[in-house]
Order: sequence, then C-alpha cells, then structure tokens
Amino acid sequence: MTSNAAKTVWITGAGKGIGRALALRMAQDGARVAASARTASDLEDLAVEAGDLPGRIVPFPLDIVDREAVRATVAEIEAQIGPIDLAILNAGTHTPIWLKDFSAEKVQHLIDVNLMGTVNCLDPLMQTMTARGSGHLAVVSSVAGYCGLPSASAYGASKAGLINLCEALRPELDTAGVRLTLINPGFVDTPLTKKNDFDMPFLVSQDDAVRAIMRGLDRSRFEIVFPLPMALTMRFLRALPYRVFFALTKRMVRK
Repeated sequence: MTSNAAKTVWITGAGKGIGRALALRMAQDGARVAASARTASDLEDLAVEAGDLPGRIVPFPLDIVDREAVRATVAEIEAQIGPIDLAILNAGTHTPIWLKDFSAEKVQHLIDVNLMGTVNCLDPLMQTMTARGSGHLAVVSSVAGYCGLPSASAYGASKAGLINLCEALRPELDTAGVRLTLINPGFVDTPLTKKNDFDMPFLVSQDDAVRAIMRGLDRSRFEIVFPLPMALTMRFLRALPYRVFFALTKRMVRK
C-alpha cells in the first residue's frame, strides 16, 4: 500500500482522461475515491472497473458550475465515506477559439467551467479542511496559463486565473494546516486534447501524466509540472521581451 491507502479522495472530472486514470490509481492504492463528473454512466462504468481493486470508487455525478450542487456533494461525500483528505480538482474543458470564432459566450463558458467551477469546489473544501486543520487540495491548471498563445485566449485566461488563485491562497492555507498543490500539465493524450487540430509538442501519454502527478502529490513542492521540455519552452516564451514574443507567436496564427 502507498500513502494513499485508507484515504478519502475526491476527484472531479473523473469520467474520462486523467481524472479517470487517477481515480483507478488511487483505488489501486487502497483509497476510498469519490468520483465526480457530469455523465453518470461514465462514473458507473468506472466504479465497475474498480470492483476488484483494494480501494473503491463511489460515483457522485456533478456539474461543478452549479455552486449549490457542489456544496451539497461535498457534504454528501463526507457523510457517506468520510472527511475528504485529498481533493484533486481536475474538471475542465477546452475549446480552441480563433479570432473569427471569438465570442463572449464562448469565453464565458470556459471561465465558468475551468475557473469558477474550481472555485465552487474550493469554497466548501477550504471551509471544512481549515476547520479540521488538515487536508490536501490539488488544483489542475495548465502550462497554457504561463503565457497567451493564439487560439487559447479563453482557455489560457482561465488557467492563468487558477495559477494566480493558487499562488495567492498557498500562504494562508499553509498557516491553516492545509496543503495546496498546483498541477500544470502540458499536452496529454486525452479525449480533450483530441479536439486540437494542430501539432502538440512534447505530447505525453495518460499513464505518464498519472505517474508524474502521483509522484508530485507525495512531495512537498507547490507545483507539479510536466513534461519538462514543454514547461521550459513556455517559461522561456514568458521571459522574452514582447517584441520577440509576438514575433514568435504571430507565426502560430492561421492564414
């Protein structure tokens, strides 16, 4: 057993992709996993798949945009399977938005899900964890939040908001006895990234992503970021003078 044995873990966005793989890995380690996603059938299939694992997966269907439903779900999880020791707030969505497709409605949708959906989860979790003086919050953002790139105006803004939010909350949560981890993946081969119709540099497999996250969760560092070449590339772009930065990113614009 690993350090996750006997823990109660809540994972959002657990129906597919990284969230699903993390739920199975946590159950393999012996954890009691509360799995949330909008599609109940995905969660039911996940629970069946975990049937022979040392831990268990309990479905809690949820749309994280619904603030009151989130609050009720957190209370239900803690009542049914125990206080949440670790919450991995992974739910999110992505739609490339080029200039010709830009609209307030499309931007609002991504902000509502990726940023405010996570905030909706953090609100009740921080209240319960700070009251206990213990707990671990892991927020999945993206290296796309490091700098603005063409077609990612809304997605990148939502992820940059999460990075800033976590940086601001970390010191106070530390003093309250609650650990906060920021997870910034690059491109991971999931159903979400299959929407992209452009080359994805340094694409990593879902299994590699899960291994990187699991290693990072066991360490005390604030940020889990992978793959390293993608992270370094994005940080290099962020450090460039704007004149050079825009000369490079202009080459990414579709003709």
